[in-house]
Amino acid sequence: MSEERRAASELQARLRSGLFVITAEITPPVSTDPAEFLRRAMPLKGLVTAVNVTDGAGAKVHLSSLATAHFLVQSGIEPIFQMTCRDRNRLALQGDILGAASLGIRNILVLGGDDPKAGDQPEAKPVYDVDSRSLLAMAHAMRSEKKLPSGTPIEGPPLRLVLGAADVPIDPPPGWEPKGLKAKIAAGADFVQTQFCMDTGVVRRYTQRLAEAGLRIPILVGVAPIPSARSARWMRDKLYGTIVPDAIIERLERAPDPKREGRNICIEVLRELAAIPGVGGAHVMAPMNFAEIPAVITESGVAGRALAHAVR
Repeated sequence: MSEERRAASELQARLRSGLFVITAEITPPVSTDPAEFLRRAMPLKGLVTAVNVTDGAGAKVHLSSLATAHFLVQSGIEPIFQMTCRDRNRLALQGDILGAASLGIRNILVLGGDDPKAGDQPEAKPVYDVDSRSLLAMAHAMRSEKKLPSGTPIEGPPLRLVLGAADVPIDPPPGWEPKGLKAKIAAGADFVQTQFCMDTGVVRRYTQRLAEAGLRIPILVGVAPIPSARSARWMRDKLYGTIVPDAIIERLERAPDPKREGRNICIEVLRELAAIPGVGGAHVMAPMNFAEIPAVITESGVAGRALAHAVR
């Protein structure tokens, strides 16, 4: 097999395989000790293909995403290293890309980053030297040309990187074109992870429109085991682009055990996603409910299921 086609990571191999891929997300602690993070992550070992490490989620300080991704590598878990444009200029971003490659980190999810005004240190100044599309293009050029944007050669082994982009599923109105996602794919994105979308009807119409626009890229749809109606409303109102149907909120309100009902709903959504053309898998997130992630994945039984309409 040519070097170009050989998968750079297990995530890329699974995305090409035609199987339903599941990733998960863990937020690093505000700590100098990685033990708490690893306690959250270890139940996912062998259960998910890769684990995202958030980068200053909510515009709040946590243990470095680069360091924490390296702890995952050391523990036998494949990481997805999140990089935001909010906190670093292009020099620091390029240095972290080289650092990730040197530490055996292959998967990078490129994000803009939450506005510092929404965090707990609102006086912090954002950087945004480049936007997410420009960072994707920069990382893609570094891996393709093996040199920095300045022209300086990159020594050592090739940068075998797998680049991810974020997107927000919508119920596409007539005439809608996925221009933003198209630009990210053109910049070098290899896969997409989305914001929470608990409405499989929206997902079906969204992926159909992507197909009609000629976009073929693995999409991992964001889902969550939502523990209560209050949490569902907060997510829908406070997290940009989150889609939680009224019917789900009503189910959580009526349920004698809302946490168990939230798990059941997530399991149902996962099973439905596995049957939707254009969906390559799911990205399971539960920021305040990490212990539920292994349960919903195990009980859903969809990890590794063959897709009828694989996107490679």
